[in-house]
Amino acid sequence: MGKIIAVTNQKGGVGKTTTAVNVSAGIGMLGKKCLLVDVDPQGNATSGVGVDKRSVKYSAYNIMIEGVKAEETIVKTNFDNLDIIPSSIELAAADIELVEIEHRESKLKNALALVKDQYDFIFIDCPPSLGLITTNALCAANTLLVPIQPEYYALEGLSQLMNSVRIIKRRYNSYLDIEGVLLTMYDGRLNLTQQVVQEVKKFFPRKVFSAVIPRGVRLSEAPSFGMPIMYFDKSCKGSASYIELSKEIINNNQ
Repeated sequence: MGKIIAVTNQKGGVGKTTTAVNVSAGIGMLGKKCLLVDVDPQGNATSGVGVDKRSVKYSAYNIMIEGVKAEETIVKTNFDNLDIIPSSIELAAADIELVEIEHRESKLKNALALVKDQYDFIFIDCPPSLGLITTNALCAANTLLVPIQPEYYALEGLSQLMNSVRIIKRRYNSYLDIEGVLLTMYDGRLNLTQQVVQEVKKFFPRKVFSAVIPRGVRLSEAPSFGMPIMYFDKSCKGSASYIELSKEIINNNQ
């Protein structure tokens, strides 16, 4: 049965989509079957694995708003063991449209329940907000993976996110847990980085991944070629870091 992990942080620009794409591809490369679910209206995870958003018949929007079955929306990618439920521009209106729908918070959960046995891991790339789309993702997920940039404002964002998680746990998904906190855009030479890392480890004892993701030009370039980093440039530091993270997640879930 597939483990469902929501990749989330309401703060933008922390490497959330980069992480969702590359950890899905990394785990797929290591032989586990992965499904990437793109519920971010920007659709960057979809284009990041080489799928043209404009050419897909169905997207995550059709699942949540129209009740289309998840299996009808799944697109195979060109990468080992990696499928995707793509995003579309229509998702931008989904937060408003979901308000009118009964049991609106569990649309994604119910849809993924029918396909999760086909995968080892399902990663959901969430929008950088805490609206109804993200609520759907957190209701569907077993755990959440939180990428954060080691800077002062990251800690503020973390406490807001944890407040939201507490509400979701209380109302909808009492089993929701933290998969881990991932440090992205990491530069170990900076004093501030070390300070933030210590604070995060205090905040989440034993939940901070050993793998850290460095800043890197190749990581920034890979999405424009529609390729995860380990297929774009397997020799770069970013590729090695995401493979290390993928191994860590697999080992933690043995």
